[in-house]
Amino acid sequence: MRADSRATTAVVGAVLGVGALITAFPFFWMVSGSVKPRSEATGHPPGLLPHEPTPEYFAQLFGRLDFAAHLLNTCVLVLIGMAGVVITAMAGYGFAKFRFRGRGPLFFLVLATMMVPVQATMIPTYLLLNGVRLTDTLLGAALPTLVSGFSVFLFRQFISTVPTEMIEAARVDGAGEARIFCRIVLPVCRPIMAVQLVLAFIGSWNSLLWPLIIADDQRHYPLSVGVSLLNRQIATNPSLQMAGATLMVVPVLIVFVFFQRSIVRGFTLSGLR
Repeated sequence: MRADSRATTAVVGAVLGVGALITAFPFFWMVSGSVKPRSEATGHPPGLLPHEPTPEYFAQLFGRLDFAAHLLNTCVLVLIGMAGVVITAMAGYGFAKFRFRGRGPLFFLVLATMMVPVQATMIPTYLLLNGVRLTDTLLGAALPTLVSGFSVFLFRQFISTVPTEMIEAARVDGAGEARIFCRIVLPVCRPIMAVQLVLAFIGSWNSLLWPLIIADDQRHYPLSVGVSLLNRQIATNPSLQMAGATLMVVPVLIVFVFFQRSIVRGFTLSGLR
C-alpha cells in the first residue's frame, strides 16, 4: 500500500509540476523578452534566453516615455484604495454588531451592488464626478473603487465571529465606539485586513478602463494605461512592450507571494470556502 501511495504521489507531483511550468512559461517569456535586444526579440526562430541582456528598455520607459509619473500615479491610487479598506471595515462592523431598523434590507442592498456590472454605472458615476469637478484627477479615478459590497460582506462575516461580550465589556468600561473599533475590532481583523489590503492593491494597480475614461491629461494616467498606450506612442517594439508588461506584473506577483498565506487564512476564517 505504501508503494502504491508513493507512486500515486509521485505521478500527481509530476503532473502538477508540468502544469506549473506550462502556466509559468508566459511569465518567464515576458521577463526574458524585456531584456532582449530588439534584434533578438524579432529574430527567427526566437530564442528562449537573451544572448546579450540589456536594461535599455526599462531605462527608455522611465526616461523618454515618462513612466515614472505613471508609476507615481498608480502608487497614489493604491494608497487611496487601501484607505478605503478602513471604511469598509467600519461598515462591516456596523452591520455585524449594531442593531438598527432596516439593517437587513440595507445589507441586502449592499449585496445587490455585487450583481451590478461596473460598466453599467460608469456613465452616472462620471456625471456625478464631473458635477463636483473631480474628473481628470487622481481622486476621481480612485473614489468609485474606494468601497465595494464584497469587502463590506467579507468584513461583516469576519467581525460576526468576534465575541459580542468583549465589545459590551469595553462599553461598560467607558470605551467609545471609535476606541473599540481601533483597539479591539481592527487588531482581531488582521487576517481579513491583509486579504482586503492585497485585493485593494491588486485592484488599484490593475485599474485600466476607469482611469482611461476619467483622465484627459496623460500626466494623470496610471501605469496600466501607460502600458496599454505603448503601441500608439512608439513603433512596435516587442522588447519595450515586454518591459512595460514586466513592470506591471512583477509587483503584483511579489505582493501575492508574500501575502498568499494571509489571503488563504483570511478567507478561511471569514467562513468562505
